[in-house]
Amino acid sequence: MISSYNVEEERSAHCVLPGNEGNIYRAAEELHMQERKIMDFSFPVNPLGVSKKIKAELRQHLKYLNIYPDPEAKRLRKRLSQYHGIDPERILCGNGSSELLHLLIRVLRPRRVLIPAPTHQGYEKTVSRLQETDAGEVAAISYHQMEKADGFRIDVNTYIRAIESMVASPPNVQYSSQSVCMAFLCNPNSPTGRVIRKDEVRKIAEAAKENKCYLVLDEAFMDFCPGESVLADSAENPYLIFLKTMTYFHALAGLRIGYGVCAQELAREMEKCREPWTINSLAQRAAAIALKDRAYQNETYAVVRSEKKFLEKKFTKLGIEFIPSDANFYLVRIHGAQEVLVRLKTKGILVGDCSGFRGLDETYLHIAVKSHKENAVLIRELSKLMGREG
Repeated sequence: MISSYNVEEERSAHCVLPGNEGNIYRAAEELHMQERKIMDFSFPVNPLGVSKKIKAELRQHLKYLNIYPDPEAKRLRKRLSQYHGIDPERILCGNGSSELLHLLIRVLRPRRVLIPAPTHQGYEKTVSRLQETDAGEVAAISYHQMEKADGFRIDVNTYIRAIESMVASPPNVQYSSQSVCMAFLCNPNSPTGRVIRKDEVRKIAEAAKENKCYLVLDEAFMDFCPGESVLADSAENPYLIFLKTMTYFHALAGLRIGYGVCAQELAREMEKCREPWTINSLAQRAAAIALKDRAYQNETYAVVRSEKKFLEKKFTKLGIEFIPSDANFYLVRIHGAQEVLVRLKTKGILVGDCSGFRGLDETYLHIAVKSHKENAVLIRELSKLMGREG
């Protein structure tokens, strides 16, 4: 049991603000610590860090930084087309998948949107941001609530009915009956880590196609369970859109590189709307090398698998409830989670606060799988806070 104390007083005393996920710079400043000493469990980046092959490639190309990068990323798109076996004209690279999400919303301008809950908060925020710039045009957002009793799994048939209901709903007077409908799926889902199996995704994708509803499949964490991707099906379904990133599995968060796969016509329209030179030359080089680095990929699978076993064993021993995860992070539930979050921050350990997620409350935290040394430190500190042996 965590000893009682005043959370607000603790935050004030240590100048620790909630919601700093992924921002080690702010946390280091508030805690008067060096950035390298911050352990960030809120951001699920590969614990191996950047691969040796990528580092070697980047060193060789530092001398070319005086040259503008390829605005079309042709070499990278060719590599991606070979890697996935798809037409390079249907691939659009971007400054992380977040840039592509913004471009997608800007081009398609969806007016009826379906979003699961809980899931990545960027979908709702991006659609809402569009509303702020489109005076008089407001998107109708509906939510598909996943239940804790079901382990926050997507019920395929219920989700399909939600798509059909959204498409059939009478249009708002502010927009046309021909307005675009869009549904989102983060697979594996964030923050739950649950993957939707291939056959289930295909069933949803077929229903979306029949209802002429765009289905956006965010596969940011699919590299951790690649056998479940349906990217190869994209050529047969013009309503299927994929968002991919090199941030998490390949640990390229600092270079900001992602890509999308969609119908060729849509890719061209998105390209027209983007800012020039959003992908730097080093990011393009790094991504191309990452696709060929099989040794790094295999080592990642082994390390993440081993560390997940370690964390699950320790969570169970400490009485911490967790959702079984197919990715490199966990959604956990802890009594006094907000106290845990603040006290860990005072030690330079950041975990994700899930209290702002639709469908979750203040008892949930988001914890990434990191190196064994870092995971052991986290468990040790959790054990102290909970008054138990780790």
